[in-house]
Amino acid sequence: MKRVLIVGAGKGGTALLKLLHQTEWMDIVAVIDNNPEAEGVSLARSFRIPTGSNWEEWIHKEIDIIIEATGDTDVFNKIREERDGNTVVIPGSVAYITSELLEEKESLVQKLKQQTENQHLILNSIHDGMIVISSDENISFINRSAESILGMKREDVVGHPINKIIPTSRLPQVLKSRKKEVNQKLHLDNGKKVITTRIPMIGQNDRVIGAYAVFQDITEVLNLAEEVTDLKEVKTMLEAIIHSSDEAISVVDENGSGLVINPAYTKITGLTEDDIVGKPATVDIYEGESMHMKVLKTRRAVRGVRMKVGPSKKDVLVNVAPVIVDGKLKGSVGVLHDVSEIKALTTELKRARQIIRSLEAKYTFDDIIGDSAELTLALEQAKVGARTPATVLLRGESGTGKELFAHAIHNESKRRHNKFIRVNCAAIAESLLESELFGYEDGAFSGAKRGGKKGLFEEANYGSIFLDEIGELTLPMQAKLLRVLQENEILRVGGTKPVHVDVRVIAATNINLEKAIMNKSFREDLYYRLNRLPIYIPPLRERKDDLPLLCEHLIQKLNEDYGRHVTKVNEAAFQKLESYDWPGNVRELENIIGRAMIYMENLEEEILPKHIPPLVKENVEGVETSEKGVSWLGETLQQAVDEYEKKLLADAFKSHDFNKTKTAKALGISIRNLYYKLEKYNLDKNSMQDYS
Repeated sequence: MKRVLIVGAGKGGTALLKLLHQTEWMDIVAVIDNNPEAEGVSLARSFRIPTGSNWEEWIHKEIDIIIEATGDTDVFNKIREERDGNTVVIPGSVAYITSELLEEKESLVQKLKQQTENQHLILNSIHDGMIVISSDENISFINRSAESILGMKREDVVGHPINKIIPTSRLPQVLKSRKKEVNQKLHLDNGKKVITTRIPMIGQNDRVIGAYAVFQDITEVLNLAEEVTDLKEVKTMLEAIIHSSDEAISVVDENGSGLVINPAYTKITGLTEDDIVGKPATVDIYEGESMHMKVLKTRRAVRGVRMKVGPSKKDVLVNVAPVIVDGKLKGSVGVLHDVSEIKALTTELKRARQIIRSLEAKYTFDDIIGDSAELTLALEQAKVGARTPATVLLRGESGTGKELFAHAIHNESKRRHNKFIRVNCAAIAESLLESELFGYEDGAFSGAKRGGKKGLFEEANYGSIFLDEIGELTLPMQAKLLRVLQENEILRVGGTKPVHVDVRVIAATNINLEKAIMNKSFREDLYYRLNRLPIYIPPLRERKDDLPLLCEHLIQKLNEDYGRHVTKVNEAAFQKLESYDWPGNVRELENIIGRAMIYMENLEEEILPKHIPPLVKENVEGVETSEKGVSWLGETLQQAVDEYEKKLLADAFKSHDFNKTKTAKALGISIRNLYYKLEKYNLDKNSMQDYS
């Protein structure tokens, strides 16, 4: 027996109550209506059927069928949402029509032709769509709501097969099965989604005379529900991502009011959601400018800005980016990095790098910047040398990048997976150099490590050894190195048995070896051993075409080191760099770019001429210059120092628009000391207008 709950005791509910009370397979559990005096309520009481005003109290009491007879769409939708999974809900309109059809089926069959117009009037007045087909599966009736839902006119569908109008319709199956289908979902070709109930129509002699479907458009309801669900899922996911991130994150709206912070943000700043959410973006700043407000104003991201935040004055680096949706600014997102943690990590990284550098080559040919013809030739020679086991001699001035070439040659060779040992021959005392290079035996000298020690050549076995400043070796050490190159074996200090080594030697020097041979300070036979594959690395003054690429590379590198966001060198500043001869080569260029960036303001992005420190010309007309670029004008040391100091003061004073406070700060001296020096050299704004 099916348990039935009737919601609505009006005409439709009363008719259904009368009808269902007479059946033996239906058990009416209760009749619900807001009006205790309604006809159906009184009738239910007479049948000793429970009544009430709240259907929610009954809906979960093992109800099989709920008949919604109020005709209220909202009530119907609420019942559908609250029902148990196996409970069937019959719409109010269906309940009403069904009751009418069931009560009067005999009379309706007899009077069908006479009452067609009245039926159409009734069916056209209901909100739900309705389609009736005859036993031949052709459409015999469609109401106005159905026309609207289907987007078709009555004259275009009546008389046509149902499957041509609605290919997915199951009304033909209902005709054959003679079984109703209640509250079924259906997708129409026009994209609309409906919920439909299909019922066969049984005439005299138990013959199927047709079937009808009552359906309701739920497209907007479903779309809205899907959108709400998607939005909730996206919001939940974003909140989970933000809160699970180890990065300290804060989000503000387009007006600069706080929206979201995560636990990592609270951990760094000591500020909670109550302190931030709904408050101005400046509320967390102890020292510095609000980057949220700057980004909202400029619509441009900022990176690496240093400031102090929170009551604990936490020193942080801030990255902030705008949030733009469909071209409209919706707010900004900021990420904070604890500077103390960065410092600790940097220290660990440097320590790791030091360990790695002692064992491996860290540069490749891609790290050598430039595309000038002179540098390209050197690179091609180095790449050829890398593919051979031959000894390579790198020649060039100090600061040209000989060590980078040595690293790159090792990394390009077959030995790249073995050790790369670097030795500065001028940096190790002569008394220690032999034991460092070749090692020593146990007891070789006072203080020797028990068991002896491997030398750098043995450490580099099957790898490469880079001998920088090879020209600084003494003649006895040159003789021992020559033996290694000729015999591929070394003899430890205090030892008698040669040790075979397989080492690729890469040597470098900035001195004129040919002149050293003439002066008897360098062995000619060693020179010919080393000079098997010489590679000349051009100085920067011979490849000024590489200046733009070098400046760009150095700016990127120094941005990471200094936490800046400099983007380029101003054209006027670049012309100043280009006119200089660069006696210190790339090393000097990096020094000048670094100093310029140090003196720039935190938010400046372009290197201007005023940022570049004075560049001392290598050659002065009429003055002899030595091979190492040292020139002397005949003045005393104090005179030269005073003249340079005066020039430096004047340039700094002009670069800071004659602002004494800024000038003193840039020079790293006290304001009092600056006043003294300006007076000493008779420098003031008026006297310096034409100073050059």
